[in-house]
Amino acid sequence: MGGASRWWLHHSLRRLNESLQGRLLVLRGDPLQLLPALAAEVGANAVHWNRCYEPWRIARDSQLKTLLLSHSLNVHSHNGSLLWEPWQVLKSDQTAYQMFTPYYRRGCLQAPAPRLPLPVPGSLRLVATAASGAAGIDALQLLPTIPWDRTMTATWQVGEQAAQRRLQEFLATGLAGYREGRNIPQRPNVSRLSPHLHFGEVSPHQVWALAQQAGLEQQVEDDLDCFLSELGWREFSYYLLFHRPGLSRENLQKRFDRFPWGEDVGLLQAWKHGLTGYPLVDAGMRELWKTGYMHNRVRMVVGSFLVKNLLMHWHRGEDWFWDCLVDADLASNSASWQWIAGCGADAAPYFRVFNPVTQSEKFDPHGVYIRRYVPELAQLPDKYLHDPSSAPAAVLSAAGVLLERDYPRAIVDLKGSRERALAAFKTL
Repeated sequence: MGGASRWWLHHSLRRLNESLQGRLLVLRGDPLQLLPALAAEVGANAVHWNRCYEPWRIARDSQLKTLLLSHSLNVHSHNGSLLWEPWQVLKSDQTAYQMFTPYYRRGCLQAPAPRLPLPVPGSLRLVATAASGAAGIDALQLLPTIPWDRTMTATWQVGEQAAQRRLQEFLATGLAGYREGRNIPQRPNVSRLSPHLHFGEVSPHQVWALAQQAGLEQQVEDDLDCFLSELGWREFSYYLLFHRPGLSRENLQKRFDRFPWGEDVGLLQAWKHGLTGYPLVDAGMRELWKTGYMHNRVRMVVGSFLVKNLLMHWHRGEDWFWDCLVDADLASNSASWQWIAGCGADAAPYFRVFNPVTQSEKFDPHGVYIRRYVPELAQLPDKYLHDPSSAPAAVLSAAGVLLERDYPRAIVDLKGSRERALAAFKTL
């Protein structure tokens, strides 16, 4: 796991342990040795788990199931994290879908509806052991050794109760207007449920069922359909990972294996640290560093800028996001980077290059989001806020901005870099 995910996991386990009266059992080591021994210690006759879909976890769990069965234990795996199993949604010829829209509209929505959430158990009989609780969590050493996590602590509430509160808040204040509002970074029309979903603090079945109920009550059919389709994109990412296990490193469109990616450490560092000279890109990268999160519209802009304007391999962005995102998810992260790079199963056309200036003019016209994360530009008038390198010297001076001292000049020309990207694409 990356650093931000480890931070979230630590606090999520803490909350879970509290809800179990301090009896969460934390073991570290080889599950092929630990779980049979644990089952024998507590006198279990069955072992249950929720399925994971990463290739190495599928391999591990298959070995584990075989081993536990050999110990005369009943073994049951369950679907706790997806609405539809990847092997249940197939085309009429029993092959996997390659495009999102037919996968979701013809496959998922025509399949049996997702099950309703299960009720909360009436009671649990919890076993206390010497390795239980907070001491076991601390032994995992998930927290950073230097305090870079202060702003994340101030940004997020972690755990199941926090996830339920966030879901209810979004349905009450963010679902209506979602279709349009989700593109505006400063509006409350994004759910911010992705880390809660990733760590299992809320299930997609709960989100799906409660969203449908709220959508009907509020009579916001279009907004509801759009939000549910975003849950569908999450499903599609896992679907791709299951059917294409190399998703995280292999171009799904093999012609991109020949793409002439560039390599410039200076440009990559400027992108990572929000010093590109394009305020929307820089605001997004700084939001990521400070909070472990980035608005989805901005994710597309910063991704396009990296792989097309800077001609950097999508692996560079995938790896940085993996380390910095609290919702870092192998399926979603990999599929999203392949989408923006143009090499995925259902990718944006390569010639679709997100212009960070026009994107910020359209989706952050008054610079609310930019001024929040790039405060050194706060005094610039809206007209020049989106592209300070084009501002007259007098305007910059009046706003107290000296380029290259207070804020960098644009590190690349948008028109010229777009043309280079398209020329590189033509070589394929």
